[in-house]
Amino acid sequence: MPLNYDKLMATEVVDLPLRYDDSGAILYALSVGMGLDPLDLKELPYVYEQGKIFKTVPTFATVLVPDMFPPGLGWDFSQVLHSEQRMQLHRPLPSKADLLINKRVSDVFDWGPRKGALFLFEAEGRLASDDTVLFTLGCTVMARGDGGFGGPNGKGPRPHRAPRRDPDLSCDLSTREDQALLFRLTGDRNPLHADPREAVKAGFDRPILHGMCSYGIACRAILKTICDYDYTLIKSFDARFTSPVVPGDVITTDMWKDGNVVSFRCTVKERDTIVLRNGKCILAS
Repeated sequence: MPLNYDKLMATEVVDLPLRYDDSGAILYALSVGMGLDPLDLKELPYVYEQGKIFKTVPTFATVLVPDMFPPGLGWDFSQVLHSEQRMQLHRPLPSKADLLINKRVSDVFDWGPRKGALFLFEAEGRLASDDTVLFTLGCTVMARGDGGFGGPNGKGPRPHRAPRRDPDLSCDLSTREDQALLFRLTGDRNPLHADPREAVKAGFDRPILHGMCSYGIACRAILKTICDYDYTLIKSFDARFTSPVVPGDVITTDMWKDGNVVSFRCTVKERDTIVLRNGKCILAS
């Protein structure tokens, strides 16, 4: 059955209540590799709540919205590909909060039967106590099996371009063999990331790492290399997913710093593969 454009554009959830605490923030930090060295006192505040200061990884916001793009939209969910993620923080994430979540389909573009449909989703998290906006999220999703439904043609946001010069900084971060099994506890239970049989069906030799985990690892690299682990400096974080990471890979994040804008790209050098591109992180002025 073809997609129903009018129904999709009316898809919206308003004031969904959600609560998180420091356990969720710690789990997310561990799942993107924080705390691998238990003697690293700069990473410890992200994974240990008893210190003077508890810190939250900024990209933790991206796993706080349940079913950002739900399977029940009338699309072929097996052909859905999360291609871009955008995040803006209006203030640093507290260690715990009661939130109200709004989320909606903001646009759907028809690229034809051969290319599929392009979905744009938006979400907003507000503090339930005073209705202050804490974060806004956006993501681009390609539904490869659902083009030709008669909707409008169009494009998503223009991707950010890195400067045409050698990177100013670079950071290598290892992933663990069980990284995907840990990250899935933050919300994405797709068996592709856990079950070797499902991975083979999808054309992979083994389960792959969540793209959103690679995204969080890129944030960790910028926190470590540029921000000296000051989580309050990161105001926005955007990237495009290009290739999967295999748990155990080393992710190299190349960075270009121009004022308060950090452009970044992530590669797995062992396979000569770019896994994230068009990255843009805006820092506090």
